[in-house]
Amino acid sequence: MILFQSEIIRFLQSRHYDRIDAKAALIDMDGTLYDSMRNHTAAWHRLISELGIPCTRDEFYLYEGRTGADTIEMFISRGFGRHATDEEIQRLYHLKTVYFSELPPVPPMPGALEMVTTLRDAGLERVLVTGSGQNSLISRLDTDFPGLFAADRRITSRDVTHGKPDPEPFERAMALAGVTPRQSIVIENAPLGVLAGHRSGAFTIAVTTGPIPYSEMQAAGADIIFPSMEEFAHSLPALLQAMAVTINPL
Repeated sequence: MILFQSEIIRFLQSRHYDRIDAKAALIDMDGTLYDSMRNHTAAWHRLISELGIPCTRDEFYLYEGRTGADTIEMFISRGFGRHATDEEIQRLYHLKTVYFSELPPVPPMPGALEMVTTLRDAGLERVLVTGSGQNSLISRLDTDFPGLFAADRRITSRDVTHGKPDPEPFERAMALAGVTPRQSIVIENAPLGVLAGHRSGAFTIAVTTGPIPYSEMQAAGADIIFPSMEEFAHSLPALLQAMAVTINPL
């Protein structure tokens, strides 16, 4: 059997697609392109703790993919039993970005450049799909991934009404690239992003670059799971080849 064929056939049968005609890769940023989640979780934990709301640092890994506004709304509701005001959301998210910027700069995720370069060389459009609105990382894309993400191929928290796990970010990315779900693959590292990719109808790849267990990715609807970005980058040519030749047998 062709490598990865069983995962692809399972996906095709669940979606009633005849095949995957991959033309665009919709790629998350934090924890996928950048090894940034340690800093994000530290900044969020500091912010929410200062508000007097009990939280743990590790729980913020599970909220990755939410917009900053959604995260703040969730904690204001948890801590104070009310909705966050627009002023609070703006002020607190700004403070969170300040806390993030005070931490050491984050490096690109090992294997990420190889992964995106492989997608480019295979002829796939690359669209950034991030729940973040922080320019501190978005502005580094042209330096760290030169020529790999066009400026008009980026969906951020500013571009959506509903963040992950809603499929809207990936649906907007598909519209930007002019592709359908059957022509798209999603690359994510967090359950909320995986769930959004699954709901969008795209073949959804989970890469476990943090402490989130395999079972959480599986429960969120990942079609295939890799244990690291480096392993995924190494396996990507074979996966793309399998997509090109695998047809739904039913």
